[in-house]
Amino acid sequence: MTFGDYLHVKILVVDDHDLIFDGLKNCLSPYPDLELVGFVNDGLEAYEQCLKLNPDLTFMDLSLPGMSGVEAIRQLRKRWPEMMIIVLTASEEEHKAREALDAGANGYVLKNGSKSTLLAAIKSVTRGKQFLDPSLDASHIEALGQVAEGDIPVLTPREKQVLKLIFEGKRNRDIAEALLIGLKTVETHRMNIMRKLDAHNVADLMKWAHRMGID
Repeated sequence: MTFGDYLHVKILVVDDHDLIFDGLKNCLSPYPDLELVGFVNDGLEAYEQCLKLNPDLTFMDLSLPGMSGVEAIRQLRKRWPEMMIIVLTASEEEHKAREALDAGANGYVLKNGSKSTLLAAIKSVTRGKQFLDPSLDASHIEALGQVAEGDIPVLTPREKQVLKLIFEGKRNRDIAEALLIGLKTVETHRMNIMRKLDAHNVADLMKWAHRMGID
Protein backbone atom coordinates (compact mmCIF):
# COMPACT_ATOMS: atom_id res chain seq x y z
CA MET A 1 0.00 0.00 0.00
CA THR A 2 1.34 3.42 -0.91
CA PHE A 3 0.16 6.68 0.61
CA GLY A 4 -0.43 9.61 -1.70
CA ASP A 5 2.72 10.60 -3.53
CA TYR A 6 4.84 8.99 -0.82
CA LEU A 7 6.35 5.55 -1.38
CA HIS A 8 7.74 5.60 2.15
CA VAL A 9 6.57 7.79 5.04
CA LYS A 10 8.84 8.42 8.02
CA ILE A 11 6.77 9.20 11.12
CA LEU A 12 7.67 10.97 14.37
CA VAL A 13 5.32 10.62 17.35
CA VAL A 14 5.07 13.47 19.88
CA ASP A 15 3.02 12.36 22.90
CA ASP A 16 3.52 12.19 26.66
CA HIS A 17 2.27 8.60 26.93
CA ASP A 18 4.46 5.69 25.89
CA LEU A 19 1.39 3.53 25.26
CA ILE A 20 0.41 5.74 22.33
CA PHE A 21 3.67 4.96 20.58
CA ASP A 22 3.25 1.25 21.29
CA GLY A 23 -0.31 1.37 20.01
CA LEU A 24 0.70 3.14 16.81
CA LYS A 25 3.53 0.70 16.30
CA ASN A 26 1.12 -2.25 16.47
CA CYS A 27 -1.46 -0.47 14.34
CA LEU A 28 0.96 0.44 11.55
CA SER A 29 3.18 -2.65 11.61
CA PRO A 30 1.31 -4.30 8.67
CA TYR A 31 2.23 -1.32 6.48
CA PRO A 32 5.94 -1.27 5.62
CA ASP A 33 5.52 2.09 3.86
CA LEU A 34 4.76 3.68 7.24
CA GLU A 35 7.90 3.75 9.41
CA LEU A 36 7.90 5.05 12.97
CA VAL A 37 11.34 6.64 13.24
CA GLY A 38 11.08 8.35 16.62
CA PHE A 39 9.13 9.19 19.75
CA VAL A 40 9.36 12.19 22.08
CA ASN A 41 7.16 13.05 25.05
CA ASP A 42 7.94 16.75 25.36
CA GLY A 43 6.83 19.54 23.03
CA LEU A 44 10.19 21.25 23.38
CA GLU A 45 11.99 18.20 22.00
CA ALA A 46 9.89 17.93 18.84
CA TYR A 47 11.90 20.52 16.90
CA GLU A 48 15.26 18.93 17.81
CA GLN A 49 14.07 15.46 16.79
CA CYS A 50 12.75 16.76 13.49
CA LEU A 51 16.19 18.18 12.79
CA LYS A 52 17.75 14.79 13.49
CA LEU A 53 15.19 12.49 11.90
CA ASN A 54 13.67 14.63 9.12
CA PRO A 55 10.25 12.94 9.32
CA ASP A 56 7.68 13.23 6.56
CA LEU A 57 4.80 13.09 9.04
CA THR A 58 4.44 13.98 12.71
CA PHE A 59 1.68 12.78 15.02
CA MET A 60 1.19 15.54 17.60
CA ASP A 61 -0.67 15.43 20.88
CA LEU A 62 -2.07 18.73 22.19
CA SER A 63 -1.45 18.30 25.92
CA LEU A 64 2.32 18.16 26.27
CA PRO A 65 4.87 19.19 28.89
CA GLY A 66 7.38 21.86 27.96
CA MET A 67 5.40 23.34 25.07
CA SER A 68 1.78 22.93 24.02
CA GLY A 69 1.03 20.90 20.93
CA VAL A 70 -0.41 23.93 19.14
CA GLU A 71 2.72 25.99 19.76
CA ALA A 72 4.89 23.06 18.65
CA ILE A 73 2.86 22.84 15.43
CA ARG A 74 3.47 26.53 14.76
CA GLN A 75 7.19 26.08 15.35
CA LEU A 76 7.49 23.04 13.08
CA ARG A 77 5.36 24.61 10.36
CA LYS A 78 7.65 27.65 10.14
CA ARG A 79 10.75 25.47 9.67
CA TRP A 80 9.23 22.64 7.62
CA PRO A 81 6.29 23.98 5.56
CA GLU A 82 6.00 20.69 3.65
CA MET A 83 5.89 18.43 6.71
CA MET A 84 2.58 16.68 7.34
CA ILE A 85 1.22 17.10 10.87
CA ILE A 86 -1.70 15.11 12.24
CA VAL A 87 -3.02 15.94 15.69
CA LEU A 88 -3.75 12.77 17.66
CA THR A 89 -5.66 13.80 20.76
CA ALA A 90 -8.37 12.96 23.26
CA SER A 91 -9.91 16.43 22.94
CA GLU A 92 -13.24 16.42 21.10
CA GLU A 93 -13.75 20.18 21.41
CA GLU A 94 -14.25 21.84 18.05
CA HIS A 95 -12.43 25.04 19.03
CA LYS A 96 -9.33 22.95 19.83
CA ALA A 97 -9.46 21.44 16.35
CA ARG A 98 -9.88 24.90 14.82
CA GLU A 99 -6.89 26.21 16.76
CA ALA A 100 -4.72 23.27 15.67
CA LEU A 101 -5.71 23.64 12.02
CA ASP A 102 -5.08 27.37 12.12
CA ALA A 103 -1.63 26.67 13.58
CA GLY A 104 -0.82 24.48 10.58
CA ALA A 105 -2.03 20.94 11.31
CA ASN A 106 -3.11 18.92 8.27
CA GLY A 107 -5.36 16.56 10.18
CA TYR A 108 -7.14 16.06 13.50
CA VAL A 109 -7.82 12.55 14.80
CA LEU A 110 -9.26 11.39 18.12
CA LYS A 111 -7.42 8.78 20.16
CA ASN A 112 -10.60 6.83 20.78
CA GLY A 113 -11.17 6.44 17.04
CA SER A 114 -10.69 3.39 14.86
CA LYS A 115 -7.67 2.10 12.99
CA SER A 116 -9.47 2.77 9.72
CA THR A 117 -9.90 6.44 10.69
CA LEU A 118 -6.20 6.73 11.44
CA LEU A 119 -5.24 5.18 8.09
CA ALA A 120 -7.75 7.40 6.29
CA ALA A 121 -6.15 10.44 7.92
CA ILE A 122 -2.68 9.39 6.78
CA LYS A 123 -3.90 8.70 3.26
CA SER A 124 -5.70 12.06 3.07
CA VAL A 125 -2.82 14.24 4.25
CA THR A 126 -0.27 12.44 2.06
CA ARG A 127 -2.52 13.33 -0.87
CA GLY A 128 -2.51 16.98 0.14
CA LYS A 129 -5.97 16.98 1.69
CA GLN A 130 -7.09 18.07 5.13
CA PHE A 131 -8.64 15.44 7.42
CA LEU A 132 -11.06 15.79 10.32
CA ASP A 133 -12.15 12.94 12.53
CA PRO A 134 -15.68 12.02 11.34
CA SER A 135 -17.04 12.15 14.89
CA LEU A 136 -16.41 15.91 15.00
CA ASP A 137 -18.77 18.59 13.70
CA ALA A 138 -16.91 19.69 10.56
CA SER A 139 -19.39 22.46 9.75
CA HIS A 140 -18.94 23.99 13.20
CA ILE A 141 -15.16 23.85 12.88
CA GLU A 142 -15.37 25.51 9.49
CA ALA A 143 -17.65 28.20 10.90
CA LEU A 144 -15.17 28.91 13.68
CA GLY A 145 -12.54 29.50 11.03
CA GLN A 146 -14.70 32.17 9.43
CA VAL A 147 -14.90 34.26 12.60
CA ALA A 148 -12.79 37.34 12.03
CA GLU A 149 -10.08 38.05 14.56
CA GLY A 150 -11.65 41.42 15.28
CA ASP A 151 -14.94 39.74 16.22
CA ILE A 152 -13.37 38.41 19.42
CA PRO A 153 -12.63 41.10 22.01
CA VAL A 154 -9.06 41.24 23.28
CA LEU A 155 -8.57 40.49 26.96
CA THR A 156 -5.37 41.11 28.88
CA PRO A 157 -3.48 38.04 30.19
CA ARG A 158 -4.74 38.79 33.70
CA GLU A 159 -8.33 39.11 32.48
CA LYS A 160 -8.00 35.74 30.77
CA GLN A 161 -6.80 34.25 34.05
CA VAL A 162 -9.77 35.71 35.87
CA LEU A 163 -12.19 34.50 33.19
CA LYS A 164 -10.75 30.99 33.39
CA LEU A 165 -11.21 30.92 37.16
CA ILE A 166 -14.77 32.22 36.81
CA PHE A 167 -15.40 29.38 34.35
CA GLU A 168 -14.08 26.94 36.96
CA GLY A 169 -16.72 28.20 39.39
CA LYS A 170 -14.43 30.26 41.61
CA ARG A 171 -15.85 33.17 43.61
CA ASN A 172 -14.20 36.58 43.61
CA ARG A 173 -12.53 35.89 46.95
CA ASP A 174 -11.18 32.55 45.67
CA ILE A 175 -9.83 34.26 42.57
CA ALA A 176 -8.11 36.92 44.68
CA GLU A 177 -6.40 34.24 46.76
CA ALA A 178 -5.41 32.19 43.73
CA LEU A 179 -3.87 35.15 41.89
CA LEU A 180 -2.54 36.88 45.03
CA ILE A 181 -4.37 40.10 44.26
CA GLY A 182 -6.90 42.19 46.16
CA LEU A 183 -10.61 41.53 46.13
CA LYS A 184 -11.35 44.98 44.68
CA THR A 185 -8.86 44.28 41.88
CA VAL A 186 -10.73 41.08 41.02
CA GLU A 187 -14.02 42.97 40.99
CA THR A 188 -12.51 45.56 38.65
CA HIS A 189 -11.17 42.85 36.31
CA ARG A 190 -14.56 41.13 36.32
CA MET A 191 -16.36 44.38 35.50
CA ASN A 192 -13.93 45.12 32.65
CA ILE A 193 -14.32 41.59 31.26
CA MET A 194 -18.10 41.83 31.24
CA ARG A 195 -17.93 45.24 29.59
CA LYS A 196 -15.52 44.08 26.87
CA LEU A 197 -17.55 40.94 26.16
CA ASP A 198 -20.93 42.62 26.55
CA ALA A 199 -21.74 39.86 29.02
CA HIS A 200 -24.60 40.31 31.46
CA ASN A 201 -24.27 37.21 33.62
CA VAL A 202 -22.07 34.19 34.37
CA ALA A 203 -23.73 32.16 31.61
CA ASP A 204 -22.60 34.74 29.06
CA LEU A 205 -19.06 34.57 30.45
CA MET A 206 -19.11 30.76 30.15
CA LYS A 207 -20.05 31.00 26.48
CA TRP A 208 -17.26 33.47 25.79
CA ALA A 209 -14.70 31.35 27.66
CA HIS A 210 -15.62 28.36 25.52
CA ARG A 211 -15.56 30.40 22.30
CA MET A 212 -12.15 31.86 23.14
CA GLY A 213 -10.72 28.46 24.00
CA ILE A 214 -9.62 29.45 27.50
CA ASP A 215 -11.94 27.09 29.33
